[in-house]
Amino acid sequence: MRISVIGLGKLGLCAAACFATKESRVIGVDVNAGIVDAVNNGRAPFYEPRLQELMETAGSRLRATQDYRSALEESDATFLIVPTPSEPTGRFSAWSLREALRHLSSALRGSSKPYHLFNVTSTVSPGTTTEQLIPLVEELSGRKLHDGFGVCYNPEFVALGSVISDFLKPDMVLIGESDDLAGGALASLYRAVCENTPYVARMSIVSAEIAKISLNAFVTMKISFANTLAAISEAIPGADGDAITRALGADRRIAPHALKGGLPFGGPCFPRDNRAFAAFAECHGVDARLARATDDVNLARERQIVRLVEEQLSTANEHSVSILGLAYKAGTPVIDESPAVAVVQHFLRRGDVAITVYDRLAAENARSVFGDRVAYATSVRECVSKSALCIIMTPCDEFRSIDERYVAHDPTTFLDCWRILDPSRLGGNARYVTLGTAMPKPLQGALAESGE
Repeated sequence: MRISVIGLGKLGLCAAACFATKESRVIGVDVNAGIVDAVNNGRAPFYEPRLQELMETAGSRLRATQDYRSALEESDATFLIVPTPSEPTGRFSAWSLREALRHLSSALRGSSKPYHLFNVTSTVSPGTTTEQLIPLVEELSGRKLHDGFGVCYNPEFVALGSVISDFLKPDMVLIGESDDLAGGALASLYRAVCENTPYVARMSIVSAEIAKISLNAFVTMKISFANTLAAISEAIPGADGDAITRALGADRRIAPHALKGGLPFGGPCFPRDNRAFAAFAECHGVDARLARATDDVNLARERQIVRLVEEQLSTANEHSVSILGLAYKAGTPVIDESPAVAVVQHFLRRGDVAITVYDRLAAENARSVFGDRVAYATSVRECVSKSALCIIMTPCDEFRSIDERYVAHDPTTFLDCWRILDPSRLGGNARYVTLGTAMPKPLQGALAESGE
């Protein structure tokens, strides 16, 4: 199948590269001329693990353009992977989808091809595809659904930092189909591309739209429950949050995935999808109180971490802090709704704390937010040396190398949010504190005041 991909961002270009490495001819469309030029020159315009490698493997099977008409004519199926930002109501904006479909539908009107398959991959509020997008295509193309074009809603379940491996080896392929022909063609494509044998869930378009946002809402509930257990364990001597969640995860009804207490969830998807789920439910007269409570717990956990750091600064009479990890998770430069960014911004507002940060991938994105108000270390060792209080905010592999050779202050406190350091290697001048286990008494006071 010849494929076009509209939107060559962090998800779109990865999907295009995956299709192209599996022998499909792929043409991508993006409004950013720089991205188009980079793709045509075989260069990844941003970092995502394995992307450059796959682009080199794809070679001439992957190219890019700004011309929607040629993309439509030179493909059998189009994947729309464009931004759908949140609106003030919590619902998703479909503006970029409508704009792309205006161009594509106009091209389809003048085309002699008998059929084209449109696949909406961007996350949308339930009802968007059938109520807004399909009528738009019918109006501008002069064709009717099932007679000249088909539509699927086919969202991705991938995470930044592992987009390509998640795409090629998914747990599930979700297909909301306008009819059996459209859904069957898409299912066949994925069977040829996936390197495993995922469950292919085929259903109505609106069911798939609900499934997408409800899956993310459920995962965030699980994360917030794990963080609640971590908070309980921090308050009770002898309790171990990791031991508790490992036991719970061994039950097949629960499973261990996303069940590890630590920092609040962040990123470009989880927070907004959870709010969108609640907004959608309320529009239909359903009180999604679990989703709202998940948001409340997440915000409380963020406040708790800030208070914990404040208490430690006060106890140590310290006026500087080193933050290791700025992205919302390891392995990505993305800082959207990152708990580390929230901590830094809090202390910038306070104005009396010197902040040194380090994140090999996310430093440039952070610089666009913080400017010169923080110091940017160029290595893990430099960052640790700048303060007697060091906070491990992401479980990056390079942080695991920290040992007594890095310790420059006596004492140096390490607050390890994800329990990745080996305290036996930190030496006698280090004080090791983790989330998910009982805190020293001064820190317990901060937790109690935070309301957790």
